[in-house]
Formats: sequence, structure tokens, C-alpha cells
Amino acid sequence: MPNSKKSASGSGNIRKKTVTRNGKPYTYWEARVTVGVDPRTGKQKQRSVSGKTQKEVAQKLRQLTVEVDKGTYQAPSKMTVGEWLDIWLDQYLGAIKPRTADSYHTIVNIHLKPAFGTTKLTALQTADIQALYTALLRQEKPLSAKSLRNLHGVLHKALQQALELGYIHSNPSNPCKLPKVEKAMIRPLDGPQIRAFMQVIQGHRFEFVYLVTLFTGMREGEVLGLKWDCVDFQSGTILIGQQLQRKRGGNAEYVFISPKNGKMRKVTPAAFVMDILHRQQARQAEWKQGAGEIWEDTGLVFTNEIGQNLSPLSVYKAFKQFAAQIGRPDARFHDLRHSYAVAAIQSGDDIKTVQENLGHHTAAFTLDVYGHVTDQMKQASAQRMQRFISGLQE
Repeated sequence: MPNSKKSASGSGNIRKKTVTRNGKPYTYWEARVTVGVDPRTGKQKQRSVSGKTQKEVAQKLRQLTVEVDKGTYQAPSKMTVGEWLDIWLDQYLGAIKPRTADSYHTIVNIHLKPAFGTTKLTALQTADIQALYTALLRQEKPLSAKSLRNLHGVLHKALQQALELGYIHSNPSNPCKLPKVEKAMIRPLDGPQIRAFMQVIQGHRFEFVYLVTLFTGMREGEVLGLKWDCVDFQSGTILIGQQLQRKRGGNAEYVFISPKNGKMRKVTPAAFVMDILHRQQARQAEWKQGAGEIWEDTGLVFTNEIGQNLSPLSVYKAFKQFAAQIGRPDARFHDLRHSYAVAAIQSGDDIKTVQENLGHHTAAFTLDVYGHVTDQMKQASAQRMQRFISGLQE
């Protein structure tokens, strides 16, 4: 049986206890404090704290007493991390984009729940989280620094919500150390590669999709979600105000969402682009006439032969085949956007104009992504000035 000794003078109701575990005596300190009253029975509700030393328990007791006095005390939750993550995914994601929600679900189900699913939410420690991060970076196929930071972002948001609701007293993910993300080098198509790309896509059903993307810098979802009422042939402008994304789940339901930064933007593309859109409009009119009653009037610029939206996966797969044909199997669809930006800067567009056409938050971000292009232009400018100076000295 445990032995109970009266606490040392001045330590209140802290008591020293000794129990036998596996045949050996184990001594610890324990204190109990009233944290409230059960409204059903009228009896006091008590909470016990324990520790290896009297000083440790006294500190815990003081903290607990302060919380009770301030009315901020929350009873320890029996909820597990896995249970909370399920609730958070279901109720607290708000109006985030479908693709973002998909990535959150993937991170939770593949990494977080297997690691912490059965751990009590209140018992999750920084050391546990850091150990997971280290393991993911050292495994046979290590997670990239960027992917790990994305994972950390999801866990941090979920735990921060739990903190705001009072389920935990602090966010254990805050002190975690994360690897530095090396800036990825972009690899846009250069002039000869753009010329070759335009040749190999001639006559293909997605030719106009690729050309409009290449010469406007629109994102994939933006070009596939472009509607005719956003194309103004008279003024020669395009209003980019939505993206097409597929909803999470087994069905093939698509939704329109706002652009990445949440703001509409108007671009004035080259006349070549507006001519492409004229041709697409004429081609779509022929499809509509041939389809008859089965035509779906989605209002989209780029559709299949019966008016339905194009599949992003089909557009991407075809692009990869064309990219391989021009010697760039590494190229991604998003590299068409980069190609536009680099070509625009090299053609003389200022960074602010490029930023607004791309829909970036700030010109500083655009400069950070494409700064190497402006560096090359500065070097070329210096060389031109040197030639000018040399001409004066002759």
C-alpha cells in the first residue's frame, strides 16, 4: 500500500508518497487542488498533479491555482490527436481551395495520424514532433524541405486551433526547427525551344490552350476556367477572375474558385493571343452546331467537342509528351507561365507590369523569382554602355 507522509511545512497539501512497482519502491510527490464543483452532484471536482520532487509539484500547483482563480482552467481533454485532426479537417478549414484541402487531407492521413493518431492531444510534445520531422528527412526516400514545411504548416494550424479552443495550453509545434528550403531554379523554355514547341503542337486539340498559356502567363486553372464573358475582343483584354479546380472525392465534379491571390486582374495580351481566341470561338461554334442538343453551354473558352470543360490531367499528359519531343522532358505545364514571364522581361517589360500580368502579390516577389533575368539584362546594359564609352575614346 502507498505510504502517505505529511507534507513539509509551508507546502500546503503536497504529500510525499511511496508505492511498490515491480517489487521496487517508487517515491514521488503529489498534490490535489479543487478546480470546480460538479453541477449535477454539488461535490467538489479535484485535480491531482505529481512529480519527482516537491519543488516540481509546488510549481505545477501554483500554476494550476492561478488558472482556477482566473477562470482559465480547462480540464485535460481525453481527445486524441487523430480525433482532433478529423474534427479540424471537417469543421475548421473554412473556404480554402479544393486542391489545398486535398493536400491537407493527404498530409494528415499519410503522415500525422500514423505518427500521432493515438496520442492524447494534451500529451503531444515538441520532442515527439521534432522526432517525426527528423525521421522523415532521414528515411530512404526523404521528404523534401519544402514538403516538410508544408506538413509542419498543417500540423501547426490544427494545433493552433486547438489552443484557441482551450483544448491545449500551448502549441507544441512552435519550437520545432525546420530545414532551410533551397530556392528552386526555374527552367523556362528559351527562344528556340518555344519555336520548336509551337511547331510540334500544331493541329493538336490542345494547341490553343498551350499558346494562350504561353503568351499570357495564366495558371493552368485560370486558362481552363476562362469564360467568354471575360474576353473583350473590342478592347483586346482578358479578365482573369477564376480558376477551375476538381473537387475532392471520387466523382469528377469541378468548381470555380478565385485566383491564387484572391484578386481579379485584367491583362492586355498580344494581338496574336486575341487572334487565337477568335479562332477558338469559331471552332467552338462548329462543335456546337454539330453536337446539337447534347451541347453543354458552360460558357468556357476551352472545352471538348460537346462543351464540357477539359480535363487538367489530359492537358498535362499531352504537354509532357510535347515537352519530351523538343528535348525538355523535365518541363512542367507551369513552365509555360515562367516562359512568358522571362520573355516579357527580356522584351523590355518592367517588373511592375509583369507582376500585375502574372497576378503576384508584390513586385518584390516577382523580382525574387525572376531576378536572374534582370541581372543578365543589367550585365547586357553594362556591356552596351562600355561599347558606347569605348566609341567616345576612339
